[in-house]
Amino acid sequence: MNLFKRILRFLYGHAIFILTLLVIAASIILFWLQREEIKPYISKPKYHFYFIAQNSVDPFWNEVMQGVEKSAKDNNVVVESNVPRFNNPQEELKFMDIAVISKVDGIITHVPGGIDYTGAIDKAYDDGIPVITIETDDSESKRYAFAGTNSFELGKEAARLLIEATNAKANVAVILNGDLEEDAIEHNLKMNGFISTLKEYSDMKIVRTYTSKMGILSAEEITQTIIDSEEGINAIFTFSSADTLGSAQLIVDRSRVGKIVLVGYGSSEEILRYIDKEIIYGTVASDPYKMGYESVKALVDVKDGKSIPSFIDTQVKVITKKTLNNNKKIE
Repeated sequence: MNLFKRILRFLYGHAIFILTLLVIAASIILFWLQREEIKPYISKPKYHFYFIAQNSVDPFWNEVMQGVEKSAKDNNVVVESNVPRFNNPQEELKFMDIAVISKVDGIITHVPGGIDYTGAIDKAYDDGIPVITIETDDSESKRYAFAGTNSFELGKEAARLLIEATNAKANVAVILNGDLEEDAIEHNLKMNGFISTLKEYSDMKIVRTYTSKMGILSAEEITQTIIDSEEGINAIFTFSSADTLGSAQLIVDRSRVGKIVLVGYGSSEEILRYIDKEIIYGTVASDPYKMGYESVKALVDVKDGKSIPSFIDTQVKVITKKTLNNNKKIE
């Protein structure tokens, strides 16, 4: 009993000291546990890549960026991005020069038309920097691979949608992307696929071809011109998602839903809502998220000494209200 009392007196007399030791011990244990949890996330990134998109207003490129960011996280790399607000080939070329001067580990880039981008890609290659082209290609350059879709198939599928929507009888207007030069490979392939398919139907006529200049507003102006014309145009095919949205909005504003069939490009949430409301009949699209994700992964493989295909096919998607409903049933 006396021993027990002596122990209690000792504890009472040294309570503050004992509590202090316990707090210190708990702090050390907690710090160690937190360090173990954080450790995987603060490891040094394997590589520093550079990403150049066409513009920041097209929803397509926002989806590409989401894929790039997710792949960067999954592959423990840093991806620095630079994007012109609107289509600006000279600005994209400037970003390429910056990437090469900065000696990044790899470059993912859109290929603009109208300028010598081949030289910029080749310079990067000669400096030991691998380049992956995305959405638009430059097969004559020293790029390692192209991540995108078959443009000829895109054009064919778009024509099939218009044929389906108009019962193979329509006067068609085409709104091209202003960034593409008349002799650009993607332009030719997409138009060739579109035209070659429509040629099989005598009542499907391309009446007029327009070129958008910048962002959504231009597509709205072009669609207004189409409505005001006396050429009997009752179907439109747009080459970009920004133009698709602009044209759709004007069709709504001018109460032409059901009178003008719109087939476009893209798969953004806003475009899908227009399809669901039957304002847009359907769209053809590549998979922008997959395009961004796979391009980063391909660069990592190149840097790790692995072989990659020269064409990373992100495949053609055909989207209509029917496919939207089928997906909802699956969900």
